Amino acid sequence: MNTDVLIVGAGPTGLALGVDLARRGVDALVVERAQSLFPGSRGKGFQPRTMEVFDDLGVLDAIRAAGGTYPVGMIWKDGRRAGERRMFEPLPVSEDTPYTEPWMVPQWRTQEILRARLEELGGEVAFGREVVGVAQDEDGVTAHLASGEPLRARYAVAADGGRSAVRRALGVGMTGELVDPSPMLVADVRIDGLDRDNWHFFPGADGRLALCPLAGTEDFQLTAEFPEGTEVDLTPDGIRKVVADRTHLAAEDVTEVRWASDFRPRAALADRFRMGRVFLAGDAAHVHSPAGGQGLNTSVQDAYNLGWKLGAVLNGGAPAALLDTYEEERRPIAARMLGVSTGVHRGEVRRGKETQQLALGYPESSLTAETRATPTGTLRAGDRAPDGRVDGVRLFDAFRGPHWTLLALGTGAPAEDLGAVRVVRGPAHGAYGTGAFLVRPDGYVGWAAETADGLTEYLARVGLR
Repeated sequence: MNTDVLIVGAGPTGLALGVDLARRGVDALVVERAQSLFPGSRGKGFQPRTMEVFDDLGVLDAIRAAGGTYPVGMIWKDGRRAGERRMFEPLPVSEDTPYTEPWMVPQWRTQEILRARLEELGGEVAFGREVVGVAQDEDGVTAHLASGEPLRARYAVAADGGRSAVRRALGVGMTGELVDPSPMLVADVRIDGLDRDNWHFFPGADGRLALCPLAGTEDFQLTAEFPEGTEVDLTPDGIRKVVADRTHLAAEDVTEVRWASDFRPRAALADRFRMGRVFLAGDAAHVHSPAGGQGLNTSVQDAYNLGWKLGAVLNGGAPAALLDTYEEERRPIAARMLGVSTGVHRGEVRRGKETQQLALGYPESSLTAETRATPTGTLRAGDRAPDGRVDGVRLFDAFRGPHWTLLALGTGAPAEDLGAVRVVRGPAHGAYGTGAFLVRPDGYVGWAAETADGLTEYLARVGLR
């Protein structure tokens, strides 16, 4: 079987990439070794920047309908409520930043939404396909399945998790550390006798236990820490015992255990994000502590960065060298967010501006061109392009889709047809100030200038001329 892009892994990373490629008309296949989508809640929170990505990918309404905001934390002691804990630093909504608070959706539901969007766009997930090896040549990649069947693609993306078989087959190492030697339990449970208005915390000598009501479901996500060296019992009876031992609830109050897993928090970064025609994305490229909700969000944005570049090379005539910028741009971001995750886990970083991911950008990228001598606004090339309204046009509406967007604010725009570039004209505006701003398909300013002179040369670099 042949395809343009083989995506290994049907988690949020692989599915988001599949959606992005499908809307660009790229022939891509998502393969998953399991017989169904992941069944648990594990990654349950979306940062504001990821909500903007979902807006562009056409799944924001479904994501919002499926979830909700995070509840206030409630600390319990000796069966009594001992005080509230605000989980996130409140940040105001503004015209240029419409989403400022995390949004909760359990991972299993997110994957259902992304899969439905992928299929709506004509894509598919092939289940029961385990990739055990890859080989490359000048023209493409051959993936070898456990069943013996080969799959042939022009490019492949390893989105198959922290124990990535593709990464190991490539011989790419990971450098990292154990963030916490204490094992942790995470499970999805049904519970009687506990309100769903709070995220419940139970401190204890053996470690903290927390029960978070999962928005849009009847479930709670249970997390519990254990002393170093403990063998975590993942059976329903074992989970009921932990709840009974550490809370005021009885074992029988846990009416159902729907999914359970254990892990040791660690932080690790792949030595490379690309090996020839194979790219690493998501947990295959970086493994985070779950604290702060950075892993899944960083992973989705890996897909968002890589998708438009693969589309530009495969269908848009862009030079293959454009794909080199994936590792150039995403590996430093992943390294930075690993530090944030670890800092939140250790209580050194507060959930707020540092975890929103709105301030991340690519100012040092080889794709970034800031040509203005004296910018009039606060925005610089490489920054996230903020929302707003220009002559009645909402900018996020203008950006939505697989195209580039030229904002000509207080300056003229080229008279000729710019093809795949949408043009928005208007007066000087907000953070942009005055100038010409070319916004990439992933919502970052690639090129900024005082006038549109020089635009043609930049467009040629990215295959638009």
